Amino acid sequence: MVTKTVDLRSDTVTKPTEAMRAAMADAEVDDDVLCCDPTAQRLETEVAKITGKEAGLFVPSGTMGNLISVLVHCEVRGSEVILGDNCHIQIYENGGISTIGGVHPRTVKNNEDGTMDIDLIEAAIRDPKGALVYPTTRLICLENSHANTGGKCLSVEYTDKVGELAKKHGLKLHIDGARIFNAAVALGVPVDRLVQAADSVSVCISKGLGAPVGSVIVGSESFITKARRLRKTLGGGMRQVGILCAAALVALRDNVGKLESDHKKAKILADGLNKIRGLALNVASVETNIIYFDINEGSNMTVQKLCKNLEEHGILVMPETSTRVRLVVHHQISENDVHYALSCFQRIMMGTPSENGS
Repeated sequence: MVTKTVDLRSDTVTKPTEAMRAAMADAEVDDDVLCCDPTAQRLETEVAKITGKEAGLFVPSGTMGNLISVLVHCEVRGSEVILGDNCHIQIYENGGISTIGGVHPRTVKNNEDGTMDIDLIEAAIRDPKGALVYPTTRLICLENSHANTGGKCLSVEYTDKVGELAKKHGLKLHIDGARIFNAAVALGVPVDRLVQAADSVSVCISKGLGAPVGSVIVGSESFITKARRLRKTLGGGMRQVGILCAAALVALRDNVGKLESDHKKAKILADGLNKIRGLALNVASVETNIIYFDINEGSNMTVQKLCKNLEEHGILVMPETSTRVRLVVHHQISENDVHYALSCFQRIMMGTPSENGS
C-alpha cells in the first residue's frame, strides 16, 4: 500500500497552499470583463512592474497567453513567426497560432541550450521583396527557461542580441516566460532586465510559482488593449477572476524565494540519478528545476516498466519517449522526498536483473 506520494510529473501539479486558499476566500472581486475586478488589477499591475512593462492582463493559461501575444503582433493573416523547432508554442499548443490565427510558423533549430543561432534567425526572416509569394515575417519568439532542453536559461546577452535583430528588421519579440522566474533566479538577473528586449512576455503563475491557475501577459498599454479584446474572443473573460488572482498574488509573495531551493533539490536528484547503474544524464546541464534522464541501451529496464514500478512506490514521473523520462521539482517537493525518490529508483534498477531471471 502506497503511503507516500512524490509527484515529479511537473511543477503544474502543486496544490494551493493554506495562504492561497485563505486569500481566495477573502478576495475582493468584481466583473473583470468590465475591467472592474480590483484583485485582478493588483496582480496585473504587480507583474507588469516586476517585468518592467507598461501593463498586464490575466489569462487562464500560458497557451492562451502565447496565442494572444502572437495574434496581437501578427494581426494580418498569413503573417509569419520565427520560433524554435523544440519550443512549447511549436509543439504543445495545438498549432493554435495557425488554426486559430492564420499565422505561419517558421522554425529554427533549437540548440541544446535552448537558443537559436542568431545567424539562422536572421536567415529565416523573409525578404520583403518576396511578399508576393512569401509570408511576411512579423515576430520572433523565445522561450525562457526552455523546457524541452531541460529548463535551460537564455542569458540576458543572448536575449538582447535577438531583440536588436528584431528591431533591425522591424519585427517584434515575444518571450514565452512560463518559467521566467526560474531563469531569473538561476542567472541571478532581475526579471525586468532579463525581458527588457521583449515587446511582450507571457508569465505563468501556475508552474514554478505554484498558483492553481493562470498566466499574466505583459507589454505596452496598446498591446494589452488589443490583448484584452482577443482574450474575450477566445473565451478567456472570466468575470470575478479575483478569486484566482488572489492565489497568484500569494504565489508571487511567498514562492519566488523558494525557487533557488527547488533548483538545489533538482541538482541533488540529478546527481543521485547519475550514480544509478542503467540511467544516464548530464548533471551539469541541470540549471533550474527540470531533469531529463535516459535509460541506457541494453538495460533490462524500459520506461514503461520503470514508471509503473515507481508509481507502485508512490513516485510519479513523466515518460517522454521510449527511452527518456522527465522529472520536475517544485516547492512542495522536500529534500526528504528527493532522497526517498532516489532510494526507490535505486531499488527498482537494482532489482531489474533478478526480475528478468538473469
